[in-house]
Amino acid sequence: MTTPAIAWAALTPLLVVLGSAVVGVLFEAFLPRSARRGVQIVLSFAAVAGALGAVVWRLVHVRGAGPRFVAVAGGSSSEVSKAAGKGTPPLIGTFVEDAPALVFQTVILVCALVALFVIADRTVSREGSFAASAATQPGSLEEREATAAGLEQTEVFPLALFAVGGMLAFTSAGDLLTLFIALEVLSLPLYVLCATARRRRALSQEAAMKYFLLGAFSSAFFLMGVALLYGYAGSLNYVAIATALINVTGMDYLLVAGVVLVLVGLLFKVGAAPFHSWTPDAYQGAPTPITGFMAAGTKIAAFAAMLRFLYIVGRGVEWEITPALWTIVIVTMLVGTVGGIVQSDVKRMLAYSSIAHAGFVLIGVSAFHSAAIEAVAFYLLAYGLASVGAFGVVALVRERAEGAGFVGEATALDRWRGLGRKDPFLAGAMAIFLLSFAGIPLTGGFIGKFQVFAAGVEGGLAVLVVLAVLASAATAFFYFRLILMMFFQEPDDYAVPVASEGYSAVAIGVCAVGTLLLGIVPGPLMNFLGEAKAFML
Repeated sequence: MTTPAIAWAALTPLLVVLGSAVVGVLFEAFLPRSARRGVQIVLSFAAVAGALGAVVWRLVHVRGAGPRFVAVAGGSSSEVSKAAGKGTPPLIGTFVEDAPALVFQTVILVCALVALFVIADRTVSREGSFAASAATQPGSLEEREATAAGLEQTEVFPLALFAVGGMLAFTSAGDLLTLFIALEVLSLPLYVLCATARRRRALSQEAAMKYFLLGAFSSAFFLMGVALLYGYAGSLNYVAIATALINVTGMDYLLVAGVVLVLVGLLFKVGAAPFHSWTPDAYQGAPTPITGFMAAGTKIAAFAAMLRFLYIVGRGVEWEITPALWTIVIVTMLVGTVGGIVQSDVKRMLAYSSIAHAGFVLIGVSAFHSAAIEAVAFYLLAYGLASVGAFGVVALVRERAEGAGFVGEATALDRWRGLGRKDPFLAGAMAIFLLSFAGIPLTGGFIGKFQVFAAGVEGGLAVLVVLAVLASAATAFFYFRLILMMFFQEPDDYAVPVASEGYSAVAIGVCAVGTLLLGIVPGPLMNFLGEAKAFML
């Protein structure tokens, strides 16, 4: 047994987030119930903000030292540092610290930070989006007693931190075993969080079960692909598998099948068709703050992992998998566009919108071009901010009961009529997010689509880009339909914006400003994301 050499400083962002999640679990066990919420909120914000600062520090370090493996099996710390100084990492490692990993970790943490504001928010009547006790049976006496007692499910904060930790590890995994572990650490907390909605709890639990089954399918395909790639190369390390492309002959069928199956496992996580199946159901049933968190974070992490896997391992079978990638891109854009047009529920509409956006991003992934790296990162940041903001707005638009109070979120599109007159701030912010989704100029979505489509053209995918432009024009229909309802129709008496503690308003405002800044002055961010061109092709 050889003691692995570990560069602990490079793991700082991951250790901060996961360590804080463990501390959060201990707080749940030992702190008085009345003190938990405030402490968990402070801890969660501090953890994500601290991890973001650590990522910036490591990015500055990598600019000078070059990329490296963080944990190396067999080798001393001096060997790790020596490899890092040369910019040539050794072949056997688990985590990679390089510009692409740190760039995508930055994007994840920015979106997670604003998502935490939405998760932490409550109405002025101290009613949050989460069940008083998610372990109780819906409609049971225990549930009513927990609600009447004013209990709060504060476990959502450490669970969210565990999910963020998995997302961070997902972007920098240097071998397939680490990638699988990160996949499970990312996914398992989200399955639980999907089942914690305060209202429509049966629908929420159904969404959690469906999302769990999707994850099971994803893991099954992924593990089968890992087994085939290990049989081909005798290693799970990306660089070792890429090296085997030169040395191993006569087993190309194992390589192609393994790459395809691992890719299928990742496509489940980004919601690409035909692997999207129950994604709209999961989006609809999950608590709305968690839906926004999943829509942004999971896609960013999965696409980052997909880029690293395809651009290191997949390049050896680029020609063999290109027809499959083309088919998936076309089907994904078609399903997302047509599905979004026929929806009458705003959360399901945004779910199908996310499927269409997955198709657009896959164009950049399929380009196998260095320009696609920064283009995908920019697109995912613009999409992530708009998604968190849009679902933050949805969480604040409630349906009025016949007597008094609210019965839940007004997710039916008809309920959004006249929202611009009731609350110009929410309606205006939602309009900005929808315009960004549609790719209208002066928004981050326009620059993101332009960059991804340009990378697709440079990668020889002009046909896909033309189809994507047509699909993007078609998706604009259901975005503008909602904008017209909000500003040009008479108000609906049974849907009103609710006053909250203000966390969501902060998140929505930050996301709206960020979406506009990304569209008006994208230059500084594009220069920053240019660091991702250091990707090891």
